[in-house]
Amino acid sequence: METNQRGRAMRLFAYILVAFLVSTCTAPPSVLDQVIKLGELRVVTLDSPTTYYLRENGPAGPEFDLVYGLARKLNVDLNIKTVENPADIIPLLLSGEAHMAAAGIAINDAWQEHINFSYPYTTVDRHLIYKRGTGKPQSIEQVIGRPIEIINSGSHVQTIEKLSENYPDIRWKYNNHEEVTDLLEKVANNKIDFTIADSNEFNIHRHYQPELRIAIQLETNKPLAWAFHKHDDSLKRAANDYLIDAKRYGSIKQINDRYYGYTEKFDYVGVREFQKHVEKRLPLYRQHFESAGQQYGIDWRLLAAIGYQESHWKSNAVSRTGVRGIMMLTEATADYLNIKNRRDPESSIFGGAKFFARQLTRLPEDILEPDRTWFALAAYNVGFNHLKDARQVLQWQSKDPDTWLNMTEALPLLAKRKWYSKLPYGYARGWEPVIYVNNIRSYYNILYWITKDEEKENNPLFSRIKITTTEETLTDSTILKK
Repeated sequence: METNQRGRAMRLFAYILVAFLVSTCTAPPSVLDQVIKLGELRVVTLDSPTTYYLRENGPAGPEFDLVYGLARKLNVDLNIKTVENPADIIPLLLSGEAHMAAAGIAINDAWQEHINFSYPYTTVDRHLIYKRGTGKPQSIEQVIGRPIEIINSGSHVQTIEKLSENYPDIRWKYNNHEEVTDLLEKVANNKIDFTIADSNEFNIHRHYQPELRIAIQLETNKPLAWAFHKHDDSLKRAANDYLIDAKRYGSIKQINDRYYGYTEKFDYVGVREFQKHVEKRLPLYRQHFESAGQQYGIDWRLLAAIGYQESHWKSNAVSRTGVRGIMMLTEATADYLNIKNRRDPESSIFGGAKFFARQLTRLPEDILEPDRTWFALAAYNVGFNHLKDARQVLQWQSKDPDTWLNMTEALPLLAKRKWYSKLPYGYARGWEPVIYVNNIRSYYNILYWITKDEEKENNPLFSRIKITTTEETLTDSTILKK
């Protein structure tokens, strides 16, 4: 009897011990839980025009805008770390130093051994790039024997290795220390014959390196996605839900227009002429643009871009309608601004800056940057009242009147009787401000990347930056509208 009682007691003790051990051996928190508890989403990316970069007014870039929206959805801060080469991304993911990568990564087999990819948010074509005047190859056979240099990224490696299966004599060199941006510059400077770049990268770079050309289209519709550690897909699932919503509600389309809309059309002669005037004419007036920009809180490069669009930086410019000077002010505007001599460069530039700042303040608060700047540019060109008419058209169409993407469709309608006959301010050549804004965006971005190194010297950039995800801290943020 005593033995049976001892046996039952031992079994009971064993059950209690097992229950205790089970209760203390709970599964570790998921990556998503860690992010929420930490209050911070750690993202690794590249410093480039197609991913992420810092401007005077804060972070920017298509990958930044998109991942910032995810951080806001998760209600956590965003911690950005940049690396020099895509090959540096995987170690940060595997070590846990980064929760995810948002770096314009094309889905590829080589990386899938170590990481998981999100739902693809866009697609790009992949090109072999050469410099105009160096002999365009008509086929891959004509590339053989000429140096190709590519970044050591899984996706690019996969592309070149796949190419070599059919053309075993093709030769290439991996670059472990530079980005596509650097290799495109090397092509433009005759340091290498070819490199591989995606269409979004090429479309941006050709605006300030206009000698670049597509030699051969290697692949089409390659999906871009975010990257996550393979051992846990909790954060990836949350990201997929966000990306699907961002696509459904138009946020991705808005981001693409924000950063790539102006790149769709390219004028080689126009860009070359602009670069020539940057060297010859801009130095004559740059100090005035900088001083006016500082006084009115406007990036001097934007003012310079407006001035170039208006007059090609010619102080004695006169249009057929009588507008004059670098900023091409009308007589009525000059009187309003108390400008005595429209041909005086300093007066014209300060007057143009004041007038542009006035357009910015007149816009409804619901219009956020950078769309707010594009709206103000359109008002500078076509007049604020016609801008109000275009917003009215969008309201009639049950479309959001606060996005520039929608405005590019509404403004041209002001030239159609069906629409302008119903509007308070009537007919306008509404297609002109759309072209006007796109041109200025192009000139501004060229100036930005030309002078970016000056910013680094005057205001050193750090490789890591933490952004608090509130509307007040970032007016360029991406907000899903449901």
